[in-house]
Amino acid sequence: MHRREIEGLDPRRTYWVPAVTAPQRDWAASPGCRKGARFLVDRRSLGPSRERFPTFDSRVEGLQWVMRHRAELMRNLDGAEVRVVELDRWLLGLDQLAH
Repeated sequence: MHRREIEGLDPRRTYWVPAVTAPQRDWAASPGCRKGARFLVDRRSLGPSRERFPTFDSRVEGLQWVMRHRAELMRNLDGAEVRVVELDRWLLGLDQLAH
């Protein structure tokens, strides 16, 4: 999905997405970012993204996707924990990814 397609989503459903926060300033996966910068995970590159991301119908489905791609995600998102969160809460900044 591309971010410009969000308005076409069914507002009655919950969509789940993989997301990360930058573990440090100038994170290798996103040079120049600040610590705590929020990103979705790109389905193709398996890297941080603000534009493209997969959506899932359930948290379990999202977690299964993360587990299938865990080696690549660990390599591409060095030092960050991938979490599966509700898209609407993430867009509003209501889902705290940091511990």
